[in-house]
Order: sequence, then C-alpha cells, then structure tokens
Amino acid sequence: MNAVGASTGWQPPGSGGAHGNQNSFTPGQAVEPTSTVELSIRCRDLADMDVFSKSDPFCVLYMKDSKSGQWLCLDKTETIDNTLEPHFEKKFVLQYKFEERQLLRFDVYDSDGNSNNLEDHDFIGSMECSLGEVVAHQGKGLTRHLLGSGKSARNKEQSITITSEELISNKEFLSLNLSAKSLDAKDWWGWGSSDPFLTISKAGEYGQWTVVHRTEVLKRNLNPDWQPFTLSITSLCNADHQRTLKFSVDDWNLNGTHSHIGEFTTNVAELVEGGLKTSRGSAQIFPLISQKKKSKKGDKYRNSGFLHVNYCILELQPTFLDYISNGTELSFTVAIDFTASNGNPQDPRSLHYNDPTGAPNQYITAIKAVGEIIQDYDSDKMFPALGFGARIPPDGKVSHEFFLNLTGDPYCSGVDGILAAYHQSLHNVQLYGPTNFAPVINHVAKFARAYQQDPSNYFVLLIITDGVITDLDATKNAVIHASGLPLSIIIVGVGSEDFSAMDELDSDDSLLTNNGRTAQRDIVQFVEMQKFISGSGSHYVTWNKDLLAREVLFEIPEQLVGYMKTKKFKPIGKRPARPTQTNSQLPYNPSAQSPPPGYAPSVPGAPPPYS
Repeated sequence: MNAVGASTGWQPPGSGGAHGNQNSFTPGQAVEPTSTVELSIRCRDLADMDVFSKSDPFCVLYMKDSKSGQWLCLDKTETIDNTLEPHFEKKFVLQYKFEERQLLRFDVYDSDGNSNNLEDHDFIGSMECSLGEVVAHQGKGLTRHLLGSGKSARNKEQSITITSEELISNKEFLSLNLSAKSLDAKDWWGWGSSDPFLTISKAGEYGQWTVVHRTEVLKRNLNPDWQPFTLSITSLCNADHQRTLKFSVDDWNLNGTHSHIGEFTTNVAELVEGGLKTSRGSAQIFPLISQKKKSKKGDKYRNSGFLHVNYCILELQPTFLDYISNGTELSFTVAIDFTASNGNPQDPRSLHYNDPTGAPNQYITAIKAVGEIIQDYDSDKMFPALGFGARIPPDGKVSHEFFLNLTGDPYCSGVDGILAAYHQSLHNVQLYGPTNFAPVINHVAKFARAYQQDPSNYFVLLIITDGVITDLDATKNAVIHASGLPLSIIIVGVGSEDFSAMDELDSDDSLLTNNGRTAQRDIVQFVEMQKFISGSGSHYVTWNKDLLAREVLFEIPEQLVGYMKTKKFKPIGKRPARPTQTNSQLPYNPSAQSPPPGYAPSVPGAPPPYS
C-alpha cells in the first residue's frame, strides 16, 4: 500500500494528473484509451490567388468516417486577410483514440466574400494525414506540402504545419483589460499614427510561438484601450501558470504586412500576482520592446510604448457538467416540419416516407440522434413535441404550432413517445405550408422566459425542417428576442434544399442582427443532415449517428455556460429526485396557453392524410 504523498506512478495519456479526467479503474470492464488534443494550424508560402492583394486564407478540417468512407466537415478557422503565412488563432479540439486510425484532411481556401459555400472561394491546397501522425510530432509540429489544383498547383513550396498538445482539464479563466500608452507611430514614416492590435502567444517546447488571442484593431490610436476579454487557462497555457507568454503589439496594414511596434514576455503567475499587488484603479505596466530598434539604436533606445494591464482576474468558472450535475435540467422540445414540400409520405422519395420495412427516414434519424442524448439530462423524460405547417383535424385549419400527439397535452414519454406522436400526426394531418419558424420559437420562448431568474431549467428547441424559411424576418426577430433567455435552438435540415438562410441564423462569426436589433448571444446551431448520410433510397441510406449527434449538440454546453455566466448563476446544488409530476406542475405548462382543441384522429370530415 502506498504511503500518503507517495508517487502515484505512471498515468496513461489523457489522465492530466490532478486536473485530468482519468476514468476510474473498474476491473472487468473495457475502457478505450483516449485523450483530448488541441491542434494549432499555420501555413507558409501559400499560393497568391488574388490579383491586387495577397490571399485571405482560412482552413477547413475534415475527418474520414471509418464506416462510410465519407469526409465529414468538423470545423473551420477564422479568415486572415492579406497573408501567405497565416498563424490561425482558432484551434481544433479532438478526442485522440490510440486504438483507432483517425484520418484528417486540411483544406485551405482563399476567402472571396462571406459565402458559406466553399465553392464560392478559391481552393489553395489540401493535406491528408492521420491524427496519430500529428500527435507523434507533438510540439515540433507535422509539416507537409499543401497539394494545390488549378492556379495553386504550380506552387510546390506551400506547406501546412499542424502542432498538437494534449489538454489538461482546468476550470480556471483569466479575465484581462488591456490598454497601451505612447506607442510608436508607424504610419507616414513615423509622422502619422498607428493602427494597433495585440496578439498573445504561448511558447512551445521547441521554440515556436502559438497564437492564442488577437484583439480588435483600433485605427489611428497611439493610446489604445482594447475591449476586455476572458481566456480559459487551458487554451492560454494548458494549466501551466509558469509557461511563457508573449504579448506583441503591431500596427495593422491593409496589405497584410503589419509593422511590429514592441513586445514583452510574462506568464500567468506573474500577471495574477501583479494583479493582486496593484490596487483597483492602478495598473501593471510593461514596456514594449522592439528588438530591431534596440539593436539599431543601442543604449539610446528605451521602449516603443507601454502596455497597461488594468485588471487581471483569475477565477474558477463552472463547467457545463457542474451545472448539469448540480440540478440544472435540459428541457427538450422538438418541432417537426409537416409542409407539403417534404413529399407524399407514401412515396419512397418523401422525407417523411413511412417505410413498411421499418427503415427510419431522416426525421426519425434526427429525433433519435439528438433525443437519445438529451433525454439523459431530464429527470422525468417528458418532452413537449410540436408540429407546424400542416392542416389538422377536425376542420383542416392550417396550424404552425400544434401538439404532435394531436391531443390537448404536448408531452411525450421519452424518445419513443415522440416517435409514436410523430407517426400519429403523419397518419392524421395533411401536409401543407408555408414553412414558418417564428410561432414554435415564440411558443418555447414563452416558457423559457419564466426561468430567467432560475437556473434550474435550460430549454433546448430542436426544429427539423426540409426547406427554406418563409417567415425569415419574423424568425430573426423571434431569435433575437429569445437570445436573452435560457434557450438554445437546434435546426436540423433534412433533404437537399437550399439552406443558406439557416446560416444567417447560425451566427457563429457575428451576432445576428435585424431591423436595428442585435442578439445578446448566439443561440442557434444549424446542421445539414445530408452531410452525415450516404446512399440513396431508404433501404440503402446509412448515417453516422455519433458524428451527427456531436455536430448537433456541439454548441449546447458553451451556450448554456455562457447564459449562466451572463446571469451570474452558480450551480444550484443537488436537489432531491422529484416525484412524478402532473402536467400542471411541469416547467412547460400547457395550461399557460390556449392549446388546440382535443379531438379523435378519426373525426368524420377530417382532411385526408395527404393530397
């Protein structure tokens, strides 16, 4: 038996020591060894695809599905303007599985606008490798040639370097407010001003620097005051408070060749200690040094300005699991598109096709993929389910907000209950139109509004649809109004229609705006189902359910934590298991609204199922 304080011996990759998430030792069980790795991307000598300026590169990451052989898009970096040697700030975080060969592809494009369609951008080059190869090179980085095509095929020098680092789990976050004073003027040969921005980089074990954060550019300002920001300690220094950080200030230039003003190095421990010593209202001050000017001017050189750390606060922030394990529940609602554009459910080409063999259509697949995960975070597993865009019994009136089970009670018991209600509607409503989202969003938002001061419930609305939104303006307004509520909206697009409007709602790069109003936060995640399906015809369709679920639910933890942070909610603590509740006691209370009248599906005179 080990004595207290004795060495714990070897720990497998991914354990992370005291900070890690090592699986508990359970004899007789099998646990696949995994670890979380962060991939950093940089490129050199990229092909110049623009005529009057340099390329504006961004990188897209794909992973090959071992079952279907398809390349599945996982994520993309930000776009960096006018550079052939980008160092991307955005990191890719993946689960590395030692016993599985995980094939990756990195495609680099020259951005030609804001389109989400990759065909609208110029392809620069591509590189394929396995995640194992990247991990094996670790801090040195795996460097490979980017294979171009067309104009970029002639460039034999362009390369991409992928650096990996195993992440250590850590709940610390560093909040910083930075400004600078008396910066060197870089425009007009020193007679003008500067357009400064700040870059924070972390040191690697082989002398390279990896970009962690870039601030906004402040035009014509020698005394900039940047917006406050917060960084996770995991991304900033991988939980090593002594790891060297470089703060570098540069003058932005349109041509991408930025002029260096000055820099200094420090670490989290020094920043936090200095923050504790300085009283509120004062700042830590660091001189910005330009090594080029220092070597040129010698002892006459002092500095190129000063960086002020106005405040530096290190704090523990609760994680998604902290909230979920301490009483916050996910209240899941599903809304299904019953518009006629889906096709006759009796036709095998229909997205609502009711296959007699029992093979699931895309709607059923989406419900299962998302519902089977979310149901684990709801204690009573009673889920409201809605339909929209159909003519419903008894009088065939068009409804954009009806209960899926065609009763006065929207609740379904578990995923099986949702599927049973789906089939109930499919056989008893008439697919019609148009495709309006605003009613179901406003419907769920009404119940989420009751929990603005209560962290016990967070609402998730899953909308499954086949087509273009008819009420886009009203939907944007509904999303913006709901952005301050405990609510996330997942939109799954089935079929092969044009979903460009959905990308407007899924505002990953900038907050949604409409009619002069801006969303408080991003609450929409859009996923195109077709990307996770191969084959044609119900008998031949296969899908990667795990990757679909990952993509659909990817943003929920961050959105929940972000909401709780803005409301300054802490985990509420464990609550005793609540007894089975009647519908009037549920967070989602149908008595708070005017539900559609209850009816028997076989009412005489009801419209036929489809016409």
